[in-house]
Amino acid sequence: MHPTLSPFTPLFDDDTTDGAALAPEFQAVYGSGWRIPLAHPTRPYTFMNFATSRDGRVSFNLPGQSSGGDISDFNPHDQWLMGLLRARCDAVLMGDGTMRVVPDHLWTAEFIYPPDAEAFAALRRAEGRAPAPLQVFLTLHGDLLAEAVVFDQPDFHIVIATTHHGAAAARPFQARPARVDILDLGEEGVDLPRLMTILLNEYGVQSLLVEGGPRVYGALLAAGLVDDEFVTFCPIVVGMAPAAAPRPSLVEGVAFRPENAPRSRLLSLRRAGNHLFLRSRYSTL
Repeated sequence: MHPTLSPFTPLFDDDTTDGAALAPEFQAVYGSGWRIPLAHPTRPYTFMNFATSRDGRVSFNLPGQSSGGDISDFNPHDQWLMGLLRARCDAVLMGDGTMRVVPDHLWTAEFIYPPDAEAFAALRRAEGRAPAPLQVFLTLHGDLLAEAVVFDQPDFHIVIATTHHGAAAARPFQARPARVDILDLGEEGVDLPRLMTILLNEYGVQSLLVEGGPRVYGALLAAGLVDDEFVTFCPIVVGMAPAAAPRPSLVEGVAFRPENAPRSRLLSLRRAGNHLFLRSRYSTL
């Protein structure tokens, strides 16, 4: 099966990574080989994916209108790229807030872009991946959404990474149809480097996609655990809301100083209509 989307327009590409290249039929759409680097000795290759507005916001934070799709206007190239990223990862990690925004979501390639479901499934098989990525949820208190449909998928494997208190609160989820593992990784907070090591060594996760939210991104950046960043720069202005309903930016929950602020270099830039698609790399590779 070949992808059905019209090609992106490559504007710039300076990726010289050694690693597994994207299959030719997907290169014809994406415009490059996007070689996946090898995992680090103690953690997976980790890449982020966000859609941002012109003013750097990632959510309108309105009831029923808080997802990244509302920022991208559910742009098909953005959704296809999300599908590609999910197709090439062994696990997807997100915070409990992301689950609350989209309780009916499944973090798979075919869910986000159904027209190319068969092509994405073939890509996962060709690269030796499981049919669906491991679903990893980060939560301090274990108060995940009970009605989230991801727990009702009997063929899904879910990891809940939480604190000691959160582990006790999350135990009822192990009675759901999905296979659910609970990791107790700290008293006050989740030990992120330890989580990464466990994902690599105990779950075989070589490539990890992180889909949010902004506080999860901030925590991973502060811990030096992010390799690449995929950002869709969208032709929409969101503005700032009152403090009672703030509209988050790309990174929240951490404030860097100029001397230690994470810095990245641009690897590629492509275009589809009025949307720009940036890939950047931090100095971890």
